[in-house]
Amino acid sequence: MSEIEKKQEYKRELGLADAALLVASGMIGSGIFIVSADVTRNVGSAGWLILVWLIGGFMTLIAAVSYGELSGMFPKSGGQYIYLKEAYNPLVAFVYGWSLFTVIQTGTIAAVCVSFFKFLAYFFPLFSEDLVAFKIGESFTVSPAQLSSIVLLFILTYINTKGVKLGKWIQKFFTGTKLISLLILIVFGFIFFKPEVWQANWTNPFHLQKLNPDGSFLQYTNTPAFWGAIASALVGTVISYDAWNNVTFVSDEIKNPKRNIGLSLLLGTAVVTIIYVSLNIMFTAVLPIEAIGTPEKDRVGIAAAQAIFGSSGTSIIALMILIASFGCANGMILSGARVYQSMAKDGLFFKKTAILNKYSVPANALWIQFFMAVILSLSGRYGNLLDMISFVVVLFYVITIAGIFVLRIKKPKHERPYKAFGYPFLPAIYILLGSAFCILLIIYKPTYTWPGLIIAGIGIPIYYIREKFLTQKK
Repeated sequence: MSEIEKKQEYKRELGLADAALLVASGMIGSGIFIVSADVTRNVGSAGWLILVWLIGGFMTLIAAVSYGELSGMFPKSGGQYIYLKEAYNPLVAFVYGWSLFTVIQTGTIAAVCVSFFKFLAYFFPLFSEDLVAFKIGESFTVSPAQLSSIVLLFILTYINTKGVKLGKWIQKFFTGTKLISLLILIVFGFIFFKPEVWQANWTNPFHLQKLNPDGSFLQYTNTPAFWGAIASALVGTVISYDAWNNVTFVSDEIKNPKRNIGLSLLLGTAVVTIIYVSLNIMFTAVLPIEAIGTPEKDRVGIAAAQAIFGSSGTSIIALMILIASFGCANGMILSGARVYQSMAKDGLFFKKTAILNKYSVPANALWIQFFMAVILSLSGRYGNLLDMISFVVVLFYVITIAGIFVLRIKKPKHERPYKAFGYPFLPAIYILLGSAFCILLIIYKPTYTWPGLIIAGIGIPIYYIREKFLTQKK
């Protein structure tokens, strides 16, 4: 192997603990402190609030242990993109990569970075999203939070161009800190347990009803309203649990990937599921259900912290969200670029993104990802796009897990160091649950469906235009 070829190889710098922390870091952002408000407005009861989080966690755990088989078969950077290409064809893989680049990964990065400064404004008001940094015309305004997020994006992207080792230590520190902080918050919440609040919330815990912004309740009177409420509630939890698969994007940088990727997926998703469910149970122990569903700007985490710690609660949660957002953004920046590099190696992305720099990282891919995230940050539409893309996110998970069945037939003799736990039952359950979620959104919440489908669908003509261009070039 020549020196040039060696420089084009990733370095295996990430151990099992690093990989598990990358899973947890990608999942835990600011969403867990906010999403429960919207979930509660849709379901109107403590039992359903917890059940929705349990359903999201159960789906995530099944998907994670199912991905263990795929990661063992194809321990290559690019992860889900590679699995789709091997199980189906390059078109399916490209549409996934296109969706990841245009909104799933970059939109999440943009949202998390802006969220960092939204909460930094609690300490330094000049970063507020409510201020206007500059304005073009009557409709396009940019806040200091959006502008500052670009600076954070630049800093984290630059750090990650200098090798995976520095990014790894940033990941360890911030992810470890936010996990410990969440555990402390949960413990203090149960120490300051309010019996009267708990009793009121859990007297009739599975009475599904709509909670209005004014705190009043509205009964669901028909089946479509019932299932529409469940689908809407699940959207937030699906997004909050998402990004667990980012560790598969960096497979070439993980030591003993055939073992450690699958194990890190299981450990990371299990820990986050336990934390998410415990945190929401704690919410029901310190806040009436009406307060969980109607806090200012949906900041249920702050409302809970104020109930526990008094006026200092706001600062405590703001600091926790800063830590969570920083670590989440770093992990997603680090991992996402590896997918575009894998696509470029297959001729499906900008040619220069296939090149690794002298630190053995895809610097060009990192910077292209940076520019896309900047565009979404300035647009101010990333939050809506993420809600709308939830359909496509789950759809691709369903297609990927179905690929396990396809590969058992297509490549029966391929090495499988780890086989999907509970096969064929658990993967089939995920396919059923994920499909049901997508169908419910199509029927009852089309606004969450068509924008995501359109974004993903645009990738199809782009793929064929590229194929036609290459054919003519030959």
